[in-house]
Order: sequence, then C-alpha cells, then structure tokens
Amino acid sequence: MTKYWIAVACREHVLGGIKLGVCQVCHGKQSPLALMTENDWIIYYSPTMRFGEKLPCKKFTAIGKVLAKAPYQFQMSDDFIPWRRDVAYAPAKEVAIEPLIDSLSFIKDKKRWGFPFRRGVFSVPYSDFLIISKEMELYESC
Repeated sequence: MTKYWIAVACREHVLGGIKLGVCQVCHGKQSPLALMTENDWIIYYSPTMRFGEKLPCKKFTAIGKVLAKAPYQFQMSDDFIPWRRDVAYAPAKEVAIEPLIDSLSFIKDKKRWGFPFRRGVFSVPYSDFLIISKEMELYESC
C-alpha cells in the first residue's frame, strides 16, 4: 500500500537531492528510509534556505516518487557516509506552508504548527498529500 511521507531539510540540500535523484533524511539515518517502499511519495518541507543558517524558507520544496532500489550508503566525506534512497522527482512549484496550515490534518495544534516537522520524516494521510501536491501543481496520477 502506498504511503505518503514528509521529510525535512533545508532548501539547499533539497535542491542537491533533486539534481542527484536521491533523498536523505534525519542526517543520513537508514531506518526511516527502510520504512519507505517503491511507489511511495515523498514531499520535502524546507524550514530554512541553507543548513546551519536561520534565513527562513517555510515552503514545501520538492515532491517525488520513491524508486525500487533499497537504501544504500554514499560516502560524502571521510567521516560522513549517509544512507540514501533513489527518488524520481516531479516538476513542481515551491509552496509556502502558511496558507495550508489550517487544512492539514497532521498539524494538530495550528498555533504550534512547526512541531510535527521536528521528527525529520513522518508519514501523512493521503488527504494531506493531495492538498500539498495540488498546491505544488503536481498533476501526475497518484
């Protein structure tokens, strides 16, 4: 059964992942990626523009379909070998989260809407996926 995921990363890292056709979550951990299966969907939310900086982004910045290849490690530096998963990213526009907050069921406390994103990656109901993907102008059949 298809699942729908929200992952959190700065916009700069998301754009790099789009170019490579990969996703990394939770600072390169394997376990969340292992929960994903082929044909699941992933949407990235970017709270900031760049890693380690505070310049806000607050947008959904990418959407794609998880491919069949299992999670694998990739050596980015001598001491950082994160886990990745291949993703077929779809053309989509970036969308600000603020206008969607009241419509998204996974955001229980609308005043503290950022709380769910602290998990780094989590599944959402199909109804929430549809709300976000429609705003991102994803017209591929889901």
